[in-house]
Amino acid sequence: MTCRQLVLASTSPFRRELLSRLGIPFETTNPQTDESPFPNETPEATALRLSEAKARAVAHLHPDALIIGSDQVAVLDGVVYGKPGNHEKAVSQLRAMRGRTVNFFTGLCVFDSKTGDTRVRGIPTLVTFRDLSDDAIENYLLRERPYNCAGSAKSEGLGIAIIARMQGDDPNALIGLPLIALCDLLADAGLQVLGSNQ
Repeated sequence: MTCRQLVLASTSPFRRELLSRLGIPFETTNPQTDESPFPNETPEATALRLSEAKARAVAHLHPDALIIGSDQVAVLDGVVYGKPGNHEKAVSQLRAMRGRTVNFFTGLCVFDSKTGDTRVRGIPTLVTFRDLSDDAIENYLLRERPYNCAGSAKSEGLGIAIIARMQGDDPNALIGLPLIALCDLLADAGLQVLGSNQ
């Protein structure tokens, strides 16, 4: 196999750390993509569309690369819970989700900027939250400050304490980059993670 340039179209430190686990050299580029949903677009469709849009947004900077784009939405009763951005919104999110099961849906795309081949996959992770008291929510948020995490849940940190159960094919998906699916998509694109040239 030939060694292709690998690009992560994201500035997320969480996604960068996850991708580094595969031991393949890669670059990161800010996709600067408008993440607003389209009218009447389902949350899952938004995540899939944005994962591809992010990858395509940086293709002109990397004309011969495999570009990874990813986007995640937290969905409960058809309502999307994005990154709260501040304490008040995070409190509101966790109060709405306590004792409930939320779909953290991750869209993943591998775009070949040389050929235009596009591979997209959606990975759902069902997260059941503990029935948290207001005090527990406050304590968690003050200690973790997960204001840049969809649904205010940072499962790779203290957020694991507010979760009762997770159901999904890849524990990394909840953090933002489903590595099992990514290995599949990269292999389909000709890049073997455990290939002899890596």
